[in-house]
Amino acid sequence: MKKLASISLALALALVGCGDNLHDDDGGGSGSGTEQPEPDPKLDATGTYRVNSTFDIAANMPGSSGSFVNGLIDATDDPDDPASWLLDQMLAQMPSGTLKSVLQAAKPFVAGYLNQRLTQLAPDLVNTIVELGQRTAELTKHFGVNEKLVVTTSDQVYIATVVADGMRFKIDNTTVDLAFADHDIDDVIVHDVLITIENESRMMVGDHALPLAYGKIVRMAFDAAIIPAIDSSATSLVDLLDNVVNCQAVGQSVATALDFGTAGFWASACTAGLEGAANLVYDQIAANDSLLTFQRLGHVRVSDSDNDHKLDKLQFGEWSGMLDYDGTQTVLAQPATFSGARM
Repeated sequence: MKKLASISLALALALVGCGDNLHDDDGGGSGSGTEQPEPDPKLDATGTYRVNSTFDIAANMPGSSGSFVNGLIDATDDPDDPASWLLDQMLAQMPSGTLKSVLQAAKPFVAGYLNQRLTQLAPDLVNTIVELGQRTAELTKHFGVNEKLVVTTSDQVYIATVVADGMRFKIDNTTVDLAFADHDIDDVIVHDVLITIENESRMMVGDHALPLAYGKIVRMAFDAAIIPAIDSSATSLVDLLDNVVNCQAVGQSVATALDFGTAGFWASACTAGLEGAANLVYDQIAANDSLLTFQRLGHVRVSDSDNDHKLDKLQFGEWSGMLDYDGTQTVLAQPATFSGARM
């Protein structure tokens, strides 16, 4: 009997154990009680970003375009300047004839006569020319391009369209944004630029060429940014020079010095000379159809500032590559930077 009771007890304990195991299986199978967390969504880079790039084209500009203010610098580098320079501009626009011959022969005397009256005729000419050169140098050291980066996906690969639609310049510590559309310049659109996200913290903008209408852009910068900063009433280099040279007084002074020709004629010659000098400077900037091409590759830090798993900001970006001016190439000078944010 004792043996039978021991067997019954052992069997009962075994059944209780089986019941516990069955209960565990019903509650979760393995009985570990730990669920695996869902992985965080990947950072989504698709969207449109406003980007500003800044280049120092003065340091490494190919060709001779960097000397485009030489024509105005000539107005300050001779003892008889600026009157001698002003007379040269007048002579350059005058048709051949007696009046031109008389002025050519008497130019040294007339230049001295005009310079004695410079405070009445053109008191700010030299300072204006010097300031124009300084501001232009600053513009080329901080050559800002406003762009849109439109990122999409194709076969799980990020592809972007780059749209350069304006320029950014810093004048007297004030940022001036100029849209191409407001100055009859076409946006520059580059398709199929490869975008790569590295460790969800950096972006690579693939190698691509960005050709800009350099002559038109710098003339836009002159007329809409640099010149109004010097003279708020001027909208072109012709206006600027005309405002700092009193051509009516110059005409009267030349007529008095020569005792030949009318004051009105010499005043008209002065006005035409200033217009010719301004156009010469524009021509020296670059041909109207000249191209400045940035062949560039970019790396930039990226971040998701509001934790919605969408890329928001591009920071501390750097461009590397080449600069091409009408077929002449050079290495892109550093620093060449960019930053941006989702629009």
